[in-house]
Amino acid sequence: MNQDESGDKKSSFPATDAESEPNSGLKEFERLVSALAPPTYHFRLYVSGNTPRSVAAVTNVRHICEQYLANHYELEVIDVYQQPKETKAADVVVVPTLIKELPLPVQRFVGDMSKTEKIVVGLRLRR
Repeated sequence: MNQDESGDKKSSFPATDAESEPNSGLKEFERLVSALAPPTYHFRLYVSGNTPRSVAAVTNVRHICEQYLANHYELEVIDVYQQPKETKAADVVVVPTLIKELPLPVQRFVGDMSKTEKIVVGLRLRR
């Protein structure tokens, strides 16, 4: 270490890019984040057996996911009759219910999921 005229100690090593260029660390971080893959969405769709409304909900959610999130989603279909404990733990009282668990925040949609525009806007999936 060397001392300058004021007596302050200075490093004898050359400044790195991160030290010499303000916000370069932030720029590098933003570059790395932008290169990441889009987030994977995790959905749980609670249905009641093989009723027409449940079948419609499964079909509609799969269509929305394929159209807007192709290869970036997981959809778990849960039959409330076959998995009542899981249904109760999720506080599902009306079916069909779609719960988006990831990315946060958690969101819920109720019905046969036929209002595609409402779900797409609610999930902020506009391209």
